[in-house]
This record gives sequence, C-alpha cells and structure tokens, in this order.
Amino acid sequence: MAITSAICNSFKTQILTAVHNFTQGGNQFKLALYTSSANLSKSTTQYVTTAEVANGNGYTTEGIVLTNVTPALSGDTACCDFADVSFTSASFTTRGCMIYNETVANDPAVCVIDFGGNKTVSSGTFTIQFPAADASNAIVRIA
Repeated sequence: MAITSAICNSFKTQILTAVHNFTQGGNQFKLALYTSSANLSKSTTQYVTTAEVANGNGYTTEGIVLTNVTPALSGDTACCDFADVSFTSASFTTRGCMIYNETVANDPAVCVIDFGGNKTVSSGTFTIQFPAADASNAIVRIA
C-alpha cells in the first residue's frame, strides 16, 4: 500500500461543475489521517475509512474540520489555504492525510498528502502546518 501526494483527478472535474466552495462560510472540509496501510493517490475519489488512524487517543474518525481561508491569486495561480490544525492529547502513528469535502454527498476527495514517512506522537500534540498560500507552496493551487 502507498500514499501518493496529489490533487485528486475527480476534484479537477468537480471544480468545473461548482461542486466545491472554498470560501469562508462555504463548504466544510475535513482532514483525515491514514496509516502506512492506506492506498491513496490521484485516483482517490472520496473519503474512505480503510486504513484510517484508529478512533481514540486524540484522533476522531472522519478527521478534523478545517478552517477555510478564502482563495486568492498569487500571480496567475489561484491558491487555497486552511488554518493549521492540531490533535491534542494524541498517541498515534500516521503516514499521510486526505482533505475531503464533508458538505457534499459522498464526501468527495480534494487531495491526498504523503508525509514522507511515518509520523508518531505519544501523549502530545500532533500539528499539521499548512504552507504559505502562494503559487509555489499552497496545498491546493490551480495554475
């Protein structure tokens, strides 16, 4: 199994049919964590529970709600950003995550992210810090 970082192919067509609203007050997006047993890639179409980090120990099944930051342009690239998130009192190991749209039926996937190796937290805080919302770094960007 593997997690391959990518914007999901299904998301690319869904943005052209107005499925997703990234503005503040728009759709609710979530970030779910996965173990190294997950099989996630550009072909992922929706939130799945297979190989998700187990419920408990600072993690809740279906993940954490993201705070949307209204998209903006960086040069000629549209960028989307989220506020950083933290899982407190956490004890788990994760390999990557998926951002998905919880508001829309079937919880469509936006992107999957491989952390580059297992990340373990033991009785602490696990934080995901999103990069700058610019043309070179934003998690979701359309050029």
